[in-house]
Amino acid sequence: MVERIETAIGGGGQAGFALSYYLTQEKRENIVLEQAAQPAEAWRNQRWDSFTLLTPNWSLRLPGAEYHGNYREGFLTRREVIAYFEQYVERYRLPVRYATRVISVEQKSDGAYRVTTNRDEFDAQNVVLATGLYQTAKIPAYTTNSPPKIKQLHSNAYRNPRALPPGAVLVVGSAQSGCQIAEELYQSRRQVYLCVGGAGRVPRRYRGKDTYEWLNLVGFFDRPPNQLPSPQAKFAGNPHVSGKDGGHTLNPHKFARDSVILLRRIQDARDGKITLAPDLKENLARADKFEANLLKMIDDYIAGHGLRAPTEQLPHLSDGYAAPTITELYLKISGINTIIWALGYRFDFSLARLPVCDSDGHPIQTRGVTQYPGLFFLGLPWLHKQKSGLLLGVGDDAAHIASKIIERTKGLSR
Repeated sequence: MVERIETAIGGGGQAGFALSYYLTQEKRENIVLEQAAQPAEAWRNQRWDSFTLLTPNWSLRLPGAEYHGNYREGFLTRREVIAYFEQYVERYRLPVRYATRVISVEQKSDGAYRVTTNRDEFDAQNVVLATGLYQTAKIPAYTTNSPPKIKQLHSNAYRNPRALPPGAVLVVGSAQSGCQIAEELYQSRRQVYLCVGGAGRVPRRYRGKDTYEWLNLVGFFDRPPNQLPSPQAKFAGNPHVSGKDGGHTLNPHKFARDSVILLRRIQDARDGKITLAPDLKENLARADKFEANLLKMIDDYIAGHGLRAPTEQLPHLSDGYAAPTITELYLKISGINTIIWALGYRFDFSLARLPVCDSDGHPIQTRGVTQYPGLFFLGLPWLHKQKSGLLLGVGDDAAHIASKIIERTKGLSR
């Protein structure tokens, strides 16, 4: 039996919940289809034990659940994030149907959409795909060439140092997850090898404020997609920083000073030998430049607005440049028994059985609105602004999509 619904929302994360909030407040019929069995699945089962949000509490801006506590510059722990979403669903009685995975969305001859799930089918006037970009863990094909005794896992399966086999650990990827995991491992007295990619770096605090707050004031998170250097730039790894222990800066140069062995990007792996690309120093320089440009942006903002802020000269670290040139790494000789792949995720919107994506597989849309009436996307980074995929900005886009849905649905009912 096919169930009729005004709006079907695919994905029960922050984007889907924010949209459902607005529609529910307006008493518009909607249902959130979430493949997990409970809310906050990613935070519950795909983050390590000591995980905290990287963004300060004041940036929690889900509609109806904006942060008003006393620890605005603190960082929610994993358990607190889970509780935040659980309470959100319960407080606003959001119509979430769990353990329901959207398999396909097809447009019918009457303009409505047939949504097929693993359990039910729906005919919806409006469909919003709020699944985000982080769908399938990215692990290179050549991982199958490594010796079977080497434990390999994606960063979403890492929990704590004690859960890993004894021995050294190779962490592949130096964006947010890779650097946080590498730090925790070497602080637990593991020998860590870190493959450094092209992700940027930001200090946790600068000139009297959390850098995230400065960037919000500067308008960094309000940048539209047309300010990106290329369309592919929206897929770049996020700058590394940490919210653990009250928040602190992460820096591969300091990692090198603390005996982490920095490596280049992996080109291939075979029979226990890893071949490395010649780009370590270039990637370190890219992160250094990213930080320098960001600090100049903040300095210019302070000067341009005549603000009183203490001057600050951050420590200049360059230890990574002195790292030995390693072109080949033998896992057994290096004592490496674990590889953690912190390379992010792949996305796939092929469940929308319509030509709605570009050559990169990314949705073609304007602030989430596609060329197909009633079909929308929500929760993607750079959907409308850089902050579109963040708790800081997803509510703004959700309000916009909700208004479009309400306007369209009223028009159809006339």
